[in-house]
Amino acid sequence: MGLTVRSVGKNAVGTGIKINKNDENYVIAIAGNPNVGKSTVFNALTGLRQHTGNWSGKTVENASGRLNFDKTEISVIDIPGTYSLLAHSPEEEIARDFICFDQPDAVIIVCDATCLEKNLNLVLQILEITGNAVVCVNLMDEAEKLGINLNLTALSKRLGVPVLPACARNGKGLSKLIKQTLSVCRQKISYNPFTVKYLPSIEEAVSMVEPAVSDIAKSNNISSRWLALRLIENDSSLIKSLNRALNIDILSISDVSESIRKAVSFLESNGVPQDKIREKIVSCIFLNAEDICLEAIPSKSSDHWNKYIKIDRFLTGKLTGIPIMVILLGAILWLTIVGANYPSEIISSFLFFIGDKLRSLFEYIHIPDLITSAIIDGVYKVLAWVTSVMLPPMAIFFPLFTILEDLGYLPRVAFNLDGAFKKCSACGKQSLTMAMGFGCNAAGVVGCRIIDSPRERLAAVITNSFVPCNGRFPTLISIISMFFIAGVSGLSGSLLSALMLTAIIVFSVLMTLAATKFLSLTILKGIPSSFSLELPPYRRPQVAKVIVRSILDRTVFVLARAVAVAAPAGLVIWLMANISISGNTILNICSDFLDPLGRALGMDGVILLAFILGFPANEIVIPLIIMAYMSGGTLTELGSLSQLKELLVANGWTWVTALCTMLFSLMHWPCSTTCLTIKKETGGIKWTALAILLPTVCGMIICFIVATASKIFPFS
Repeated sequence: MGLTVRSVGKNAVGTGIKINKNDENYVIAIAGNPNVGKSTVFNALTGLRQHTGNWSGKTVENASGRLNFDKTEISVIDIPGTYSLLAHSPEEEIARDFICFDQPDAVIIVCDATCLEKNLNLVLQILEITGNAVVCVNLMDEAEKLGINLNLTALSKRLGVPVLPACARNGKGLSKLIKQTLSVCRQKISYNPFTVKYLPSIEEAVSMVEPAVSDIAKSNNISSRWLALRLIENDSSLIKSLNRALNIDILSISDVSESIRKAVSFLESNGVPQDKIREKIVSCIFLNAEDICLEAIPSKSSDHWNKYIKIDRFLTGKLTGIPIMVILLGAILWLTIVGANYPSEIISSFLFFIGDKLRSLFEYIHIPDLITSAIIDGVYKVLAWVTSVMLPPMAIFFPLFTILEDLGYLPRVAFNLDGAFKKCSACGKQSLTMAMGFGCNAAGVVGCRIIDSPRERLAAVITNSFVPCNGRFPTLISIISMFFIAGVSGLSGSLLSALMLTAIIVFSVLMTLAATKFLSLTILKGIPSSFSLELPPYRRPQVAKVIVRSILDRTVFVLARAVAVAAPAGLVIWLMANISISGNTILNICSDFLDPLGRALGMDGVILLAFILGFPANEIVIPLIIMAYMSGGTLTELGSLSQLKELLVANGWTWVTALCTMLFSLMHWPCSTTCLTIKKETGGIKWTALAILLPTVCGMIICFIVATASKIFPFS
C-alpha cells in the first residue's frame, strides 16, 4: 500500500509510494537508527493517521501519513530504521534509495540524545546525499537524567544544518521541528552541510570520477561527489538502483567506466585495494563523526549513567545474564498461565451460549438439521474453541513481552545469546525473533526481517517453530497438570507448572540452536555476520500505549489469521467425524491407519491424527483427541482436567504417552498461518517445506528414542 504524495519527478524508483503531481504538497522523510524514537516522532506528527504496506519488491513495511501545518499539507514517510546507508540489507537499500532517488523535500534525521555520537554516522551519510535535512535530537529528557549536556548550537554549526531538541513522547519540540523543516522545504534558508573529509588518496580518486558523472548527477539532482564515491567502492545494489532510476547502464558509458578503472588503479597503487575501499570510507566517516563529538558532545559522567552501567553489568553479566533471563521468562509464563484461566472460561461459556442460541435460531427458521450441525457443531464450535483458548493468553503474553521491549530489555537478551548463536554461525538478533515466536511463530517469522544476512534470516525463519507458540501452551499446560503435578494445587501447582513449562522452553531453545547449527553446516553454510547492537537506555514503559499496541497490532492480528484458517478446518473435522464408510467414520479409519506409527513414537493414531487436523490451529489438538476417543460427532469439552485424565488413561495413556505428546507438540510442523507467512517471507515453497520437515523429523526421532528407551528400561 502506498500514500499519494506530490511528484518528485523522473527519479522516483518505485519504493511503494504512489506519485501524484501536486506542487502545494511537501514530502518529508523520517530517518534514523533503530531505537531512537523515530516511529514515535512519526506518530506524534501524523497523529497516528498512517497507512502501512510493503515497499515495492521488499519484505519491509513502510508507514506513511499526513499532517497539516501552516496551511500546508505535508506527506510524511517513515523510512526503515537503519544504522547505515552503505547497504547490506533491504532496510538500508530502501532508506538510501528513497532519500537519493525519490528525493523528499526534506529529511528529518532522528537521533538519540543519550548516545548521539553513535547516530552521527548515519547523519553524515545522509548529508552526503542531501543538504535538505533537519537533525532532531530526541529523548532530551533522558539525556538530562543521565547528566548529558549537549551543545546543540555547536553541533548545528559543525553539521551545517538545523539541529533541534525534542522529547517526542511528550510532544515537546515537535512544533518547532516541523516549522523548521517546512522552512527547509520552502528553501527559505540556504545551508552548507558538512562535507566528510576522506583520505587524500580517496579524495584524489573521487576527483578522477566526478567529472565523468557530473552531467548525469546534475540532470537527476544527485550529488556527483556521493555518486563518484559509490561507483569507486563498487556498490552493486546502488548501481542496480541507479540504473533502474535513470533507465541506463551507467557502467556501459565509456568515460564513466574508464574513470572508475583509473581511480581504482590509483587507490591500489596507494595501498588501498578494491576490497578495502569501503572499509576505508566507513572508517573516515567514523573519524569525522568523532571529531564533531569532541566539540559538541561532552563526556558522560553522572550518577545516573553509572547506575545504568551497573544494571547492565548485572543483566548482561556472564554469570547472571542467562539466569535472570530464564527467571523473567518463567515469571511471564506464570502470569500468563494464572491470568488466562478465568477469562478463558468466561469467553468459552459466552461463546458456547451464543452457539446454543444460534442453534435455536436455525431450528426456528427450519434450517435442515444436517446444515445446522455442520455450521454450529463444525465451523462455529472450532472458532469458539480457538478464540476462547487463544485470546486470553495472547492478551496477557503480548503486553508483557512488549513491556520488556519498551523497557529496553530485549536488546540485552540478544546480547546474552549472541555468543551462542554465533557458535551456530547465526546472528544474535535471532534471539529476538525466537522470543517473538513464543507469542506466535508467524509473528516471529515476520520479525526475522531485522536480520540483515539472507542466509542467517533463512535459518531463523526455518527454525522459529521450534519454540512453542501461544497455541501450543494449552496442550503443554494441560498435560503437565494431569500427569506431572497431579495432586499439587493452588499457588504451588501454578508455580510448579510454570517451572516445568520454563524447562520445556529452555529445551526448545537448545533445539533451536542445534537445528540452526545443523543448517549452517549443511545447506546454509556461511560465516556469522557481525552487527552493531546498541543497548538503548532503560525507559519507563508507557503501559497504556503498550497494552493498546500489543493487543491491536499483535493479538487481534494473530487471532484473526488463526480464525480465518480454523473455520474451514472445523467443517472438515465435522465431515470426517460424521461420514461413515462400512459403519466406521473417516476419523476412526484415519486414526487406525496411523496407529502403528503413533505407537512407535510413544503415542497412538488418534494423537497423530489430532496433530494433523490441528494444522490450522494448534489449540484444537486436545479437543480433537477428546472427540475421537468419545466417538462423538462434534468437538467436546470435559468439565475438568481430572475427567479428561480419566478419559486419556482409559484409552491407554501413560506418563510416556504424555511426555511424547508434549515433545511432539513442541516439535512438529508449524501451523497453517505460520506456513503461509514463511512462504510469503521466503518467496518459495522449498524453504516452507524445509521449515515443515526439519522440526517434524526432529520430533519423531526424539519421540522414538523416548518410547524405545521406556520399553528397554521400564519404570513407573
